[in-house]
Amino acid sequence: MRINLKLYMFLVAMLFVFLPQVTSASAEPLDEVRQLIRDYYVDEVPESVLSKGSVKEITQYLDPHSVYMSAKEYQGFVDGIEQRIVGIGVVLEEDLKGIKVISVIPSGPADRAEIQSGDLITHVNGKSIVGKSIQTAISLISGEEKTMVTLTIKRIGQAAPFTKKLTREEIMLPNVEYEMLGGNIAYIRLNSFALESTKEMDKAIRSLSGADGWIVDLRDNGGGYITAAQDIAGFFPGVGNAFQLREKNSKPKTYPSTFQSSKFNGLTHVLINEYSASASEMVSATVKEQKAATLYGQTSYGKGTMQAMYGFDDGSVLKMTTARFYSPGGEPVDQVGVKPNVLTKVGKELEGSHRDQLLMKLKGYKKLPELVNVPITKKFTVEMNTKMNWKNIDKAAVQLIQLGEQETEAVIEVVNDKTITIVPKNPLMAGSRYILVIHPYYKNVQNKPMKQGIYVEVSVK
Repeated sequence: MRINLKLYMFLVAMLFVFLPQVTSASAEPLDEVRQLIRDYYVDEVPESVLSKGSVKEITQYLDPHSVYMSAKEYQGFVDGIEQRIVGIGVVLEEDLKGIKVISVIPSGPADRAEIQSGDLITHVNGKSIVGKSIQTAISLISGEEKTMVTLTIKRIGQAAPFTKKLTREEIMLPNVEYEMLGGNIAYIRLNSFALESTKEMDKAIRSLSGADGWIVDLRDNGGGYITAAQDIAGFFPGVGNAFQLREKNSKPKTYPSTFQSSKFNGLTHVLINEYSASASEMVSATVKEQKAATLYGQTSYGKGTMQAMYGFDDGSVLKMTTARFYSPGGEPVDQVGVKPNVLTKVGKELEGSHRDQLLMKLKGYKKLPELVNVPITKKFTVEMNTKMNWKNIDKAAVQLIQLGEQETEAVIEVVNDKTITIVPKNPLMAGSRYILVIHPYYKNVQNKPMKQGIYVEVSVK
């Protein structure tokens, strides 16, 4: 059998791969698929499996990430990596009992229908998707804009499943989001390792230049192209290698990161959770091993495999696992995930990272007893032990920073020559945590500056 190979730099979990373009006149490229599995699948497959009568039957015996996709399913898969979707606005993951919703896009159809993270979708338009691949689920849930889709959902804590009828919309998902958090800490969220991720990450770093610290958010990031993973690793100072790859019947090979002129030039944290997978785990493992960043969150998903794409004349595609990846030093990822340096509660990854970044900047400041369960209308009174010169108050001397967010605006009111009151312009956020900082910029009536700054941590009930 003759198979013409064509080189593509496409990854579905990572790495440069050869994508054969197969010529087949048959309705289904069964013989070609059998040979591809013999030659490239990461593990040996018994001939008893390869003798099955259809591609779908064969791939059922492979790992969960090896699937045969129709042209429509494949397009939906690529659109997912590139953050281009017409659908209901959910991020999904395979589950033994259905397809799990791991996050909901704000203001999208699913959000408006009150679908929640953790919900299990078991049927789409009455058709069961239990045991189906994520690609199959996406192809059924997605569709033409303004068309309807009905989902059957199981929710923890509810005995009976329920249905939701939603209208599909075009969902605009930014791949890279960034902002400057309170205390001059840069925050960058990468949603997918897509074709434009490197360019967008470079733009974000340049836009946030001058930051005192960096937080890179890879939570819920399911991976993407391997070239993008190599590129992203290059933004971390001192990271020379991106990953180690082990293919079938080959010696382990270590691949370098891509040099980037822009760098995270300061204390850097990376956020991960149980849904950080594939390329996210590749980057997390390598920056942890090479001590280029500190990981915050929970142990990642554990998808340490790479898939190659094999396209056929009818537009169908075989996505097949061809290798396993490891950290450059050989630490496994598949089935075990990447453990964070700092374990946090679910949903508190950003808050914990931001807090630690701020406290690093406040070394030498005096810590006051924490204020717990304060009301959202809280006003803060600061009393000095000596008379102060409150004239020409420097607004920069006082900061009220919501953890994980930007600085909260506040007004400083003079009560007397020892006391000021700090009044937030808007109510505090219920359930949130803050740090109130008084920098040593003030002077007393003898024109002597404060000896040290002070700060207090605040939790709002």
